[in-house]
Amino acid sequence: MLFSPACERNQGPILAVLQEWLPAGAQVLEIGSGSGQHAAYFCQQIAGLTWQASERQESLMDLQAQLDVLSPKLPPAIALDVTDAGQWPRQSFDAVFSANTCHIMPAAAVPRLLAGAAGVLRPGGLLLLYGPFHDGGVHTASSNATFDQHLRSLDPAMGVRDALALVEQAQGLGLEPLADVAMPANNRILVLQRR
Repeated sequence: MLFSPACERNQGPILAVLQEWLPAGAQVLEIGSGSGQHAAYFCQQIAGLTWQASERQESLMDLQAQLDVLSPKLPPAIALDVTDAGQWPRQSFDAVFSANTCHIMPAAAVPRLLAGAAGVLRPGGLLLLYGPFHDGGVHTASSNATFDQHLRSLDPAMGVRDALALVEQAQGLGLEPLADVAMPANNRILVLQRR
């Protein structure tokens, strides 16, 4: 079984933010569902929530096997590479959620994540991005700066992303910033809304 200690630690604080921001009966697309722990937990905790898990093709079978155990009532997970415009779902969602993906995907993929999310969100729909961010190169904690250096040593295309640049790109795609929520362990949730 896949297991993410980070998911286990952060699911409670993220749940509180989702409960505050998601409309009743929300349909949510999760980008990069990983171990499936968030999908299973949030659906257990929020009545009427519909959660569409997704993962890159090479990890899809592992995710689905996990979901079959954790939350068999969830719809089947879908293959989604944010850089492939043809893989984005044809349906619309009330929210797109992604945790700890922006700093792992190549920097060039982040604008494609934003564009894809803007394309599947209903008007007024929300994009919620969880993870570490910096502001114009200034890290909110020394641990994030160290983490950023570590990621870049593994792959120069990875790294903690600039929230200011991300929001500027998002605004060009019709996504307006609503909130920047401080989270435990020097993480944040950026909340953006489709015009």
